[in-house]
Amino acid sequence: MPEVLQWQRNYRFMKAAKLIDGKKIAQEIRTEVKAQVEEWVKQGHRNPCLIAILVGEDPASEKYVANKMIAAKEVGINSQTIRLPNTTTESEVIDKIHKLNHDSSVDGILVQLPVPAHICERNVCNAVDPLKDVDGFHTTNIGRLTLNTDTFVPATALAVYELIKRYKIDTFGKNVVVCGRSKNVGLPIAILLHSDANNELPGCEATVTICHRHTPPEELAFFAKRADIIISATGVVNLIKPEMVKPGACIIDVGITRITTENGKTKLVGDVDFEGVSKIAGYITPVPGGVGPMTVAMLMFNTYKAAKHTIHSICSE
Repeated sequence: MPEVLQWQRNYRFMKAAKLIDGKKIAQEIRTEVKAQVEEWVKQGHRNPCLIAILVGEDPASEKYVANKMIAAKEVGINSQTIRLPNTTTESEVIDKIHKLNHDSSVDGILVQLPVPAHICERNVCNAVDPLKDVDGFHTTNIGRLTLNTDTFVPATALAVYELIKRYKIDTFGKNVVVCGRSKNVGLPIAILLHSDANNELPGCEATVTICHRHTPPEELAFFAKRADIIISATGVVNLIKPEMVKPGACIIDVGITRITTENGKTKLVGDVDFEGVSKIAGYITPVPGGVGPMTVAMLMFNTYKAAKHTIHSICSE
């Protein structure tokens, strides 16, 4: 049977995919972290402290930081947002970070990305003390991740990992396609999924193919159609179409783009043609309500972890 007819037949008879409810799992994790923080405080420790640095006035960044502060309050983490004007120099941002690095009352530091064009993202990320780097973007933490040693894993990558684990998606020996190779999202996801489970930071034992903007469309389709799991983090609307998906595959959509609808309203969409792909896939995340809430939850997890690191560091001095 020609391939296109086989796909049409599969499309017609597949049941709707099971929704991976990121909001639900994120709330479970926030509840878990809250309980851990409460127990931590009962033991005589102070509440963990998270500081966010926001440079400029990007509306999306403002909203993301606000959501993080709301989550922090919910789980018992003290938090503060330091707002700096768009004219702030790179050296001024780094000076601010260094002061927070030396403040023993601060456990976690994050610089909300993107930063203004005149500031080097890599320089400010590397200015954060690796032990307070709850975003997991410091070169040291990325390096430790590649070796599967205990570290701060970038929150979005950890969110994907946790969704796969909690929904019991089989990864052992499975084919995975990761669309997107960013050092903060795509690459860390690929590292977690391909690596050995018998490590300090257990991997998922999958066979991973990384595709990106220079992967020809026909090659992307070739790899995607053979994948048991597709994870897309590109910001390209409708990149993943129904005919590219293997029946029963797990689809995790990390992409997020704001578009204008025909009636003039705006809405958030992902990289995946949700309506079409959900009729083919076995599991699928929605946008919004999938990976996004999980990213915030995993940041709270990392912040509590940082607080424990702070106490251990003080005790070892």
